[in-house]
Amino acid sequence: MSKEKVFSVCGMCTVRCPIQVETENGQVGFIQGNPHVNGIEGALCGRGAAGKALIEDPERPRGPMIRKGARGEGKWQAVSWDEALDYTAEKVQKVIDAHGGRSILFSDRGGPFRDLHRSFVRGLGSPNWSNHDASCARNVHHAAQSLFGFGRKGVVYDLKNARHVVLQTRNMFEAINVKEVNDLMGALDRGCKLTVIDIRATVSATKAHRFFMIRPGSDYAFNLAVINVLINHGLYDEAFVTRWMKDFDTLRAFAEPYTPEWAETETGVPAEALVNFVRELATAKPAVIWHPGWMTARYNDSFYMSRTIYIINALLGAIGAKGGLPRANTPADVGGKGLRALVDLFPAPEEKRADGVGWRYPQFDKGPGLLHLGFEAIRTSDPYPVKAYLAYRHDPLMGFPDPEALKKIWDELDFLLAVTFSWSDTAWYSDVVLPLSPYLERESILACKNGLNPYLFMRRRAVNPRYDTRADWEIIAGLSKRLGLDALAFDTIEAIWDYQLQGTGVTRDDFETKGFVALADGPRYRSQDNLGFKTDSGKIEIIAPKWEAQGLPSLKPYEGSHPPEGQFRITFGRCGVHTQGHTVNNPLLFEQVPENTLWMHAAAAEQLGLSDGDEALVGANGEAGNITVKLTEMIHPEAVFVLHGFGHTLPVESRAFGRGLAEQRLMCGGLNKWDKAGGALALQEHYVTVRKAVA
Repeated sequence: MSKEKVFSVCGMCTVRCPIQVETENGQVGFIQGNPHVNGIEGALCGRGAAGKALIEDPERPRGPMIRKGARGEGKWQAVSWDEALDYTAEKVQKVIDAHGGRSILFSDRGGPFRDLHRSFVRGLGSPNWSNHDASCARNVHHAAQSLFGFGRKGVVYDLKNARHVVLQTRNMFEAINVKEVNDLMGALDRGCKLTVIDIRATVSATKAHRFFMIRPGSDYAFNLAVINVLINHGLYDEAFVTRWMKDFDTLRAFAEPYTPEWAETETGVPAEALVNFVRELATAKPAVIWHPGWMTARYNDSFYMSRTIYIINALLGAIGAKGGLPRANTPADVGGKGLRALVDLFPAPEEKRADGVGWRYPQFDKGPGLLHLGFEAIRTSDPYPVKAYLAYRHDPLMGFPDPEALKKIWDELDFLLAVTFSWSDTAWYSDVVLPLSPYLERESILACKNGLNPYLFMRRRAVNPRYDTRADWEIIAGLSKRLGLDALAFDTIEAIWDYQLQGTGVTRDDFETKGFVALADGPRYRSQDNLGFKTDSGKIEIIAPKWEAQGLPSLKPYEGSHPPEGQFRITFGRCGVHTQGHTVNNPLLFEQVPENTLWMHAAAAEQLGLSDGDEALVGANGEAGNITVKLTEMIHPEAVFVLHGFGHTLPVESRAFGRGLAEQRLMCGGLNKWDKAGGALALQEHYVTVRKAVA
C-alpha cells in the first residue's frame, strides 16, 4: 500500500485555503488544512472537506465536447483533446483575423493564479482580461483606491490582535475564510468584541456581542452617523488624523447633518444605541477592524458605504495599526523578490479596453475591468466589435443578473468557450466545453500571498485525473502552441515553476516540507511613519481628484429608497456549505443544503396569508419562480432573502435540477443597473412580489 501526503491549495471557493491531502494507492483518503499555516493548522471548512466528492462525481464534464445543436440545446459531440484544442484555436484565430486580438474577451474567478490567464490574453493581443469582481468586490476595491491610492488588498485584517471587529457586508462565519474565522474566534476568546450590521440574523450575528438589524439599503446612512459621532464627540484619533488625513475639515462639515437621530429614521437603529456603540468602538482604537466588505455589489451607494468604512477605520487610527488594518507587505517590502511574471512574456496591448475602464472611466482600476460593460461592448460593438468570449471557471449566467438578456447578448458572438470542472449554465450555452481537472487532480502556477509575512505557495496534483480532463496550464499551453504563442507553450509545469522562480533565490525543492516558502521570519508591521499611501499628497484623501473630475462627488449626500407598495427588496447571500452555484450538485454538500428557502418576516407574511413552509410564487417583470417560505422575526420586513446558487435547470445535474429559486432571473434589466462611482452591479436594487402559490 502506497501512502503519500501532498501539500496543495483548496479550490472549493475563491479563498483557496492551503491544504494537505493524504492519498493511498492513488486515491484521496483525507483532506485537512495545511498544518504548517498559522491560523489554519489542520482546520478545513465543510466545502473543503467535500473535494473528494467533487472528483468522484460522474456528473461533471468528463471529456472535451463541441456543440452540435443550437446554443443551450444540450447537443454535444465528445471529441479528443487534439480535436477540441484545434477547433478552439481555429475559431479564436478566425475572430482575430477578422477583428483583431482586441475582439477577444476573457473572464475568470480572479484569485492568485490569474497571471497565467492574463499572459494568454495579452499574447492574443487583447486588453480584455476580466474577472467576476463586477458582481462582488469592485466597489470596495475602488473605495480603497479613492482614499489611499492602493486597492483593498493593500491592507490586511489583523483579526487575532483586534479588540473590536465590525462586520458589515461581510458574513465571515458563512462565507468562510478558515484562517480569518480561526483568528477571529481566538480574538473573541481573548475579549475582543464583535458587532454585526445586517438586514438579517446571519450565523455571524449569532456570534456577535451586538447585532444591528438595519433597514436594507441604509448602511450608508448608518455609517455617516457613526462619522458624525466620532467627530462631534471627539472620539477619533486626533494624532493619526492630523498626520495622515487630508480634507478633514471638509469631512467634518459634510457629516454635520447626519446625526444619530436622523439616522434612526433611515436605519431603524435607535440613536442612543448607535452612540453607545461608537463610544465602545472608540475605546478599542486603534485595534479596530471595521471590515469594508466582500460582496459589495449591492446598492446604488455601496461604493460610498465601503468608502465610509475605510474613513471610520482611519478616524480610529486603525489603518496601519496592529490589531487593525496594517499594510500588506510584498516580497520587496521584506527584502525578497517576487515571482517572475508570466504576463511579461508579451508586450502590453496598446488598444484600449472594450469596457471603457481606464479611458471612458479613468477613475477605475483597469486590471480586471468591469465585465458587465464588456458584455455591453459585445451588444453594441462600441468601441469595437467583441466577437469571442472565453469563460474560465466562471458562470456569469448564474452570477450576473438577467441571464436571458445576457444570452441574447452572447448570441452576437462568433465563439463562446467554457473551461470548467463542473457543469454550469454558461458551459451549457457555450460552443466548446474544455473540462478542467478539479483542484485535487491538477497543479497550478506558483503564486504569492502578500501580507504581514508574505509567502510563495504551490498547488501540487494530489491524484491523477479520473476522467479525460486537464490542468489549466495544460489547456493554456495547448492553445498557445496552436495560436503561435511560443513563449507560453510550456511542456511541463516544472518548466513554468522554474521560470517563475528565476531570481527569487527559491527552488522547487523549498516547497517540499510545508507547501509554501515564507519570505520573512514572522509578521512585520510597518512603522506608522511609513504607511505608503499612493495618493498625490501621500495622505488619505477624503476628496478624490479622479472621481471629482468625472463629476462624481467624493462625499455624496445620502438618498434613501424604499420598496414600492406591495413589493420586497430581493436579497441573497451565502451559507457555510455552498459556493455560489457550482457546489449545489456536489453529492456531499447537496445532502447538507439541497434547496434554498425564502426568508420572510412573519408579520409581512401574515398579511399575505402565508404560513411557514408554504409554497410561494416570487415574481418580477414577468419572471417568476416557486420557493418554500421560511418565516422568521430575524429579517427586516422590507426584504426577502434566498441563498444564492439554486434553481438549476440542467438535466445533467440530477441532484440540483429544479431545486429552489434562482433569484438572478428576477433581476430584469440588472446588467444596466450599476454603481457609477464604484463600478459594480447593484444586485440588491431589485424588488419582487410574493404571494401564495396555486397548486
